[in-house]
Amino acid sequence: MRLFIGIPLAAKVVNELSEVSLRLRSSGDGLRWSAPESWHVTLQFLGSTGREQYVCATARLRELHLPPAPIRLEGLGFFDRTGILYTGVKVSPELLLLHKQVGEAMALCGFDRETRSFRPHITLARSKAKGEWDVLRELRSEIGSRRKFTEFVAGEFLLYESFLGPAGSRYEVRERFFLAAR
Repeated sequence: MRLFIGIPLAAKVVNELSEVSLRLRSSGDGLRWSAPESWHVTLQFLGSTGREQYVCATARLRELHLPPAPIRLEGLGFFDRTGILYTGVKVSPELLLLHKQVGEAMALCGFDRETRSFRPHITLARSKAKGEWDVLRELRSEIGSRRKFTEFVAGEFLLYESFLGPAGSRYEVRERFFLAAR
């Protein structure tokens, strides 16, 4: 199984991002646009996972008792090095705590700790051709002023399984973990 842990988006936020995505995309733009049902905030990518690690991961994640995390989307941006158009997510103390605790729990199951700083985001599109990101650069001028998105409070996080395919990845929820107010 190819697994990762993430936070699903509120329906209203998915609708708002869909509007932005539809406004920006054009036929033949050379981008592979992510499907709205795949949008999430990644907490940790686990990668290829055997049965034993899966059982450990779900047990450890069930032991976490953390408060709900406010999620506030920021403006659109680009990861120039990888050719990705994304929407940033503000790092709240609760979101940072959730990310840290998930990482610590997964380390107990033998998963590698993330060494990069936590930059939560939602991937909207990827350049199909590596190194040819002219379309993304052109989108910079079309994006214009910062858009305000609806804030929401994440009351759960999910363990997803990722299936790779020619049209991109497809995700299925394997487990749900609830965040509870203290």
